[in-house]
Amino acid sequence: MSDKLENLYREILVEIGEDISRNGILDTPKRAAKAMKFLTHGYEQDLNEVVNGAIFDSDNDAMVIVKDIELYSMCEHHILPFIGKVHVGYLPTGKVIGLSKIARIVDMFARRLQIQENLTKQIAHAVQDVTGASGVGVIVEAKHMCMMMRGVEKQNSVMTSSTMLGQFRSSQNTRQEFLTLIEKR
Repeated sequence: MSDKLENLYREILVEIGEDISRNGILDTPKRAAKAMKFLTHGYEQDLNEVVNGAIFDSDNDAMVIVKDIELYSMCEHHILPFIGKVHVGYLPTGKVIGLSKIARIVDMFARRLQIQENLTKQIAHAVQDVTGASGVGVIVEAKHMCMMMRGVEKQNSVMTSSTMLGQFRSSQNTRQEFLTLIEKR
């Protein structure tokens, strides 16, 4: 872990008026630096490492959907969390991806400072790139602490963003099937 990051957190605490010699605060700079490194470890990952060869031959050409993938990310504007869920669907063309790898792709991009719109697009393009799917759909639904804890302080707002690629964009029927299937509980 970076001593520099720890020192920067110590400076922030002093700037906000905290007594850095107070018992409960003594190790806070170290803990905060460690937490920030964990929350942003997506910068240290790449798509090939995350997928780790888990692409398999398959004659399936029916839609594959993974829904309700937990999402924890940090807004790049305020460095506050946004929390929600991701739904990913794709149409295989001879290759499928290991189930857990979709969640790992979500985490790789979520563990970077982000805006939700870009996160949604990055996930979709990554799934498209590694699977060669004829279409990919991604929907992200999240609550943003930057809107809940500060500014307008709206507690019940949920932001929804989507990216549709290939047949999910060009075919109304494919898009509708995806949307219908992710709504079924």
